[in-house]
Amino acid sequence: MLNVAIKAARAAGALINRASLDLEALRINTKSPNDFVTEVDHAAEGVIIETLLGAYPDHGILAEESGRSRGAKHSEFVWIIDPLDGTTNFIHGLPVYCVSIALAHRGVVQQAVVYDPTRNDLFYATKGRGAFLNDRRLRVSKRTRMSDALIGTGFPFRRGDNFKRYVKMFEEVMQHCAGLRRPGAAALDLCYVAAGYYDAFFETGLQPWDVAAGSLIVSEAGGLIGNFTGEADFLHQREVVAGNPKIYGQLVTMLAPYSRVIKEEDVAAAPAAAPAAPAAEPAPAAPRKRGPVRIKKTDGDDAPV
Repeated sequence: MLNVAIKAARAAGALINRASLDLEALRINTKSPNDFVTEVDHAAEGVIIETLLGAYPDHGILAEESGRSRGAKHSEFVWIIDPLDGTTNFIHGLPVYCVSIALAHRGVVQQAVVYDPTRNDLFYATKGRGAFLNDRRLRVSKRTRMSDALIGTGFPFRRGDNFKRYVKMFEEVMQHCAGLRRPGAAALDLCYVAAGYYDAFFETGLQPWDVAAGSLIVSEAGGLIGNFTGEADFLHQREVVAGNPKIYGQLVTMLAPYSRVIKEEDVAAAPAAAPAAPAAEPAPAAPRKRGPVRIKKTDGDDAPV
């Protein structure tokens, strides 16, 4: 299964590299403000899916562009695919983007491949067998102090994202670490944590295909990954923090107050209290009896105006 995923990633990477030679010829569409998709995204995704389903026709597919429209709908095996993570970088010619492919069995990622076509770097992992960059075993960094840590992140960019919350997080983390970096491809960012280039990484607004492959590569390299409260339920929470064990723990402490999970609980509690207001509405019935008096006053006030 890992070999098939690698074959699919390399095929997509070759297609992406060819397209990068003539970016001006690209047809670019906008899924939402600042969220772009190109014909290369679709073509790369098609190559990946054809390769995977050619080998495993009974497996399911969850892909960024085509969703669950391909593959078996109820399979225990699901390939989670981002054909081009970092599309905005790609269309600007900034060589920081990758192909991300993961295989989940009953919701647990078992195989992972992240391929950087510009550098021909292949990150991969099999659950229980370690993580690798090309032929080199990966291990997370050994730094223990936040003041020495280099942290990766991703900025919110979609309309509706909570920018104010992110600025507060950014300020909090920036004041405690050695530096923050934002290359713009989350799958690669997670691989950089696994390789020890970063000591940790955090971002909000991510989808399963952004983090599935990278999450296994991080954990197989000895790192930890979770949501902002440190729980393992991060794949569908749209927030993720990863790092070596020491820095991860310190970063979770900083980010927990900003967790979307906590925010949702607060929001859920608010509507429960909200019905109290409608319940109190019958009380104002008394003022309605004095309506005629008010109307006369209002008419009198309106006349001069």
